[in-house]
Amino acid sequence: MTITNPRAAGQARGLADLLDVASRAPGPRPLVASTRPTDPVDPIALFAAARAQDLEAALWVQPAAGRSIVGIGRAWAFEGGGRDRFTTATAAWRAVLADSVGDAPLLIGGLGFTGETPAGDDAWAPFGAASLVLPTFAVSRDGADTLTISIAPGRHDDHPDADDVDRAWQSVLAGIRDGEATPQNRLGMVESRPDRAAWDRTVGMFAGAVGRGRIDKVVLARRVRFEADDALDIQAALRHLARTAPESTTFAFSRGGTTFLGATPERLARTDGRAFETVAIAGSAPRGTDPETDRRFAAALLASEKDREEHAVVVDTLRAGLTSIAESLVVAETPSILPLRHVQHLMTPMTGTLRDDAGLLALAGLLHPTPAVGGEPRDVALDLIAEHEGFDRGWYAGPIGWLGADGDGELMVALRCALVRGSGAVLFAGCGIVADSDAEREWEESGLKLRTMIGALGGEVEESA
Repeated sequence: MTITNPRAAGQARGLADLLDVASRAPGPRPLVASTRPTDPVDPIALFAAARAQDLEAALWVQPAAGRSIVGIGRAWAFEGGGRDRFTTATAAWRAVLADSVGDAPLLIGGLGFTGETPAGDDAWAPFGAASLVLPTFAVSRDGADTLTISIAPGRHDDHPDADDVDRAWQSVLAGIRDGEATPQNRLGMVESRPDRAAWDRTVGMFAGAVGRGRIDKVVLARRVRFEADDALDIQAALRHLARTAPESTTFAFSRGGTTFLGATPERLARTDGRAFETVAIAGSAPRGTDPETDRRFAAALLASEKDREEHAVVVDTLRAGLTSIAESLVVAETPSILPLRHVQHLMTPMTGTLRDDAGLLALAGLLHPTPAVGGEPRDVALDLIAEHEGFDRGWYAGPIGWLGADGDGELMVALRCALVRGSGAVLFAGCGIVADSDAEREWEESGLKLRTMIGALGGEVEESA
């Protein structure tokens, strides 16, 4: 995670000095960003404090790696959509950085599964088709803690005061409260799309399409709406996720009273100059209640023809796509097991070197959606999903993450996640359908995947619909 601008090396200046430099720039006032060391702060508590003050906020925590980002407020944002959103976001970010003053800020947000704008009455409406936000305040931890303050481009007669900005930051810090354990909530299922009957029909239809050779794989997802007895505790849910899934990335984006949160194990892409990392994850089995049972489930997963077929489609598609842009590519010869709290997956890591410095978003635009969340062939699978799934995926299964000023960063696939507003929650889970998929088994697998968020949100599930 790099947040130091090489152009500003050796020019450590305070925000007031940088604003003064910006005020003398010709044309509109450019973006100003100032980075300084800061005292360590609990990222989840900081995110919760921003939410409590009705501020837009983003959270990115990787407990196993000791990395985190908290973004608060909005100095600038890319709000776009469509299939070309990866390239348009790159161009917009480069343009706003071209005349910037000071240090190197970062964007944080999501790019949506389809890039289509959600309906105004949809739960996804506050998040838009895609949105990458430059926070006013960004606290990053990667060995040391730093605070980056960003001031939006604007008119020279609209000159912000550095002292006012610092007071606003101190106000956010003053709102930090210790999180307490959430009480148990009984979650009642209100609606599942597709419902069980439609799920069985659709799995049969998709499996038949694979069997006839029309498609290699297609991912069918569920959108399940729950209601709890009381307002759901976001801070407690995030602490639960970070504690129980330290190998995953715990994330949250809060806008307009709605929070999208989860803990995803799947990286879409990470870049550092020309070096990149990605991973193929597909094929699932439950975890055992004891070590011996767990080992049997893992061995059965590794031996499963259905799961190996599903996994191979993802690996082969990623390999073919990356070959066109990679100077070198290393793919593990056989899949290994990725153990999570409630489920384990087949996993094949991939690393390599790009032929040029295309950057993170260019690579992500090539990879998304992978067959792990869409299908193969891609366009046929996406058409089937749009026609038969019955809901807007929004940011579910889309790229989420951060992007630095140098074009590098990290995007994960938004899985094991929920939209939460008040006492209501909308959860998502998907399953890869191949020729020998069984509807009942796939339904059970989707239930395993839902358990991550059900547990984080507070309790047992009472299915009433």
